[in-house]
Amino acid sequence: MSTTLGVIMDPIQSISFTKDSTLAILWAAQAQGFELFYMQQHDLFIENGEPKAQLRPLKVFDDPDKWFELGESKVAPLEEMDVLLMRKDPPFDSEFIYSTYILEAAENRGSLVINKPQSLRDCNEKVFATQFPQCTPPLLVSRDQERLKGFLAEHKDAVYKPLDGMGGTSIFRAIEGDQNLNVILETLTNYGQQMIMAQKYLPEITLGDKRILVVDGVVIPFCLARIPTGSDFRGNLAAGGRGVVQPLSERDHWIAQQVAPALKERGLIFVGLDIIGDYLTEINVTSPTCIREIDSAENTQIGEQLINAIRAKLTQSGRR
Repeated sequence: MSTTLGVIMDPIQSISFTKDSTLAILWAAQAQGFELFYMQQHDLFIENGEPKAQLRPLKVFDDPDKWFELGESKVAPLEEMDVLLMRKDPPFDSEFIYSTYILEAAENRGSLVINKPQSLRDCNEKVFATQFPQCTPPLLVSRDQERLKGFLAEHKDAVYKPLDGMGGTSIFRAIEGDQNLNVILETLTNYGQQMIMAQKYLPEITLGDKRILVVDGVVIPFCLARIPTGSDFRGNLAAGGRGVVQPLSERDHWIAQQVAPALKERGLIFVGLDIIGDYLTEINVTSPTCIREIDSAENTQIGEQLINAIRAKLTQSGRR
């Protein structure tokens, strides 16, 4: 009997064939004999206490003209899936939280959910980094505009960002005396109604915002440095940054080793750490990317490493 893997993701027809990390994971799973099933977030539901989904059999191909094929749709209990891979991109909103409740119900019935639903809820990608103050730059999480202004007055140059975004959206840099500071803070905090993060601006961003991947506590030895281009200070690829694969520095390794045990303890099997210069800025737990770029440059086979880790956990649990 084959091992079943259900993936919850954004529309598969809309992903980037050349860059999508979920596709790399699915290729690796299929190559190892997993039977794949496809779902979107709206396909999940609970009926009379039982977590279920409207799902479709999935095959994936290494072909830019046809990278997937979907079978006939059916309703099935989620516990029929040996593995559930949550790969829905942020924003981390109420609908995402509701999905984790459904996935947690499936987990309680024996499915292995990657990443662990409770940890997806608990470990906000911005705030989770604050649990490692030895690794982070000076920062502040607040919705108080005067306190946020005081942070800029102290550090002279700061970045302000929402707690639930991705891809560099709605991130602002402000320098002391910036006449736009009030409107930046009013917009991001919704006039003091929403928490945001302030971080001291790190000029090392010009050398890249490094994405480091961790698979079940094991640190991949190469990262993707996302380097800003043009007049934008953000390195995110979605914001126009340029990606360069490079080996981890000694400081990168140290930071990753500070964080990795906590990830494994929390059931966060596939995680992306963001490091600028010598500082940890974010811990991405929802849908980390950059597999394809690192694999292409260094043949790291990160998808295969993740599937091997999943297989080991299934064996440990007695599921397979």
